[in-house]
Amino acid sequence: MDEHLALGAHGEALAARFLRDRGMQILERNWRCPEGEIDVIALDGDCVVVCEVKTRRGTGVGDPLEAVTREKALRLRRLAAAYLRSRPDAVPRVRIDVIGIIARRGQRPLIRHLRAVEA
Repeated sequence: MDEHLALGAHGEALAARFLRDRGMQILERNWRCPEGEIDVIALDGDCVVVCEVKTRRGTGVGDPLEAVTREKALRLRRLAAAYLRSRPDAVPRVRIDVIGIIARRGQRPLIRHLRAVEA
């Protein structure tokens, strides 16, 4: 696996643990449909949380949270709708969150969580 993919997988695992530690139930990881992929889907009380995870080694190319543009947030909304259509038993409330992780070698990862990102 190339380093970029390994870093992304590591970040998604950290994000899932972060959400679980805050009381959320992880429903899916890397859920795919013809329209794209959702990194992490969790249940927060009575709300399905569609979570985009961005992981970087540093901020040389910008903060990882900045990578989620309005266009990307709109795409996540469409993916959330596709997920709900595929799971008729899922609760209808949905929220889009973004987790940005800076994972510098030899340091504890810095994890930031934006809840309810607007599209």
